[in-house]
Amino acid sequence: MSLQLKDLYDGFRNPQAIKALAKLIEKEAAKLEQSIGIMEVCGGHTHSIMKYGLNQLLPSNIEFIHGPGCPVCVMPKERIDHAYTLSLLDDVILVTLGDMIKVPGSNGNLADARAKGADVRFVYSPLDTIKIAYENPTKKVIFFAIGFETTTPMTSALIHQVLQKKIKNILFHINHITVPEPMRVLLDDDNHIDAFIGPSHVSVITGSKIYEEFPRDYGKPVVISGFEPVDVMQSVLMLVRQFNENRCDLEIQYSRSVTKEGSLQAQKLNAIYFTKRDHFRWRGIGDIPKSAYRLKDAFAHIDAEVIYKDILPTQTIDDHKFCMCGDILKGKANPKDCKVFGTACTPSNPLGSCMVSSEGACAAYYKYGNLL
Repeated sequence: MSLQLKDLYDGFRNPQAIKALAKLIEKEAAKLEQSIGIMEVCGGHTHSIMKYGLNQLLPSNIEFIHGPGCPVCVMPKERIDHAYTLSLLDDVILVTLGDMIKVPGSNGNLADARAKGADVRFVYSPLDTIKIAYENPTKKVIFFAIGFETTTPMTSALIHQVLQKKIKNILFHINHITVPEPMRVLLDDDNHIDAFIGPSHVSVITGSKIYEEFPRDYGKPVVISGFEPVDVMQSVLMLVRQFNENRCDLEIQYSRSVTKEGSLQAQKLNAIYFTKRDHFRWRGIGDIPKSAYRLKDAFAHIDAEVIYKDILPTQTIDDHKFCMCGDILKGKANPKDCKVFGTACTPSNPLGSCMVSSEGACAAYYKYGNLL
């Protein structure tokens, strides 16, 4: 890391700046007529909050509520079972992102499938799938795509390359999900959410416009925040000031990267290949209409869900009865409310998805709560 870049990051993590913002928040919070619950939608924000102890710096009348913005955490068991089933086919190499390896399905996880001889590979970039396909011309390489709007354009770029290069042995299993729909569900579920800290990287792609409905239709202010601790604390301050000024607005704290319109090029590429699913089941939350993408019918010839539909499991499967991931993802509980947190459920032996993912709330509490 260059000295200039290090100085930039150090500035966003400066203890004096964080403490100064905490004092300003405390001053503003003293004027509040009510306590407020602020949901950070993104799991990346949850980890920043826990890593830097930001929750401990807030006054008692302001509370962070952890949201469902961890794509691995909300992937239902039946979708994991799809990956597991496909990986065990003799002529298949399953490719996905690294957090997926320990997510439990009903038959086990992808690490278990590897132990049974499955060829499962984890990549940092979806485009690495092309190299794997070239090196294994007799195999079907299935890219199991996950993530919110942040990673959807990466999958679109891979599809574009596959079609342009006329690569015949790459297929896709699409599990990309979107942010606004679960936000609506949580508000309709009366979760005592008073405001939102909006995801940063998602918003770089989509633009801030996707959140306009929440101040307008629900009376819930939104501030789109960067991931650094100074970003988060400044966003909290902006939200508290909105309450004190009787405003309800959509604001962008992360203005160094987020615009109203977002990346039009990425949105255009996504629109070529994807359309919304009628329904998608979110782990711990349930069925949410129009909350996920699928490949358009014109691309059925590269859609693993279509090609292998006769062997893919269709049964919906609930989580372990002792796991509270559902309530945690809904913002109705935090990890320490779970009886098996840190005992029967740990990162090395996770019962639920919130303990698996690097963005999961349980993993954050375990890592930064002096349990390691």
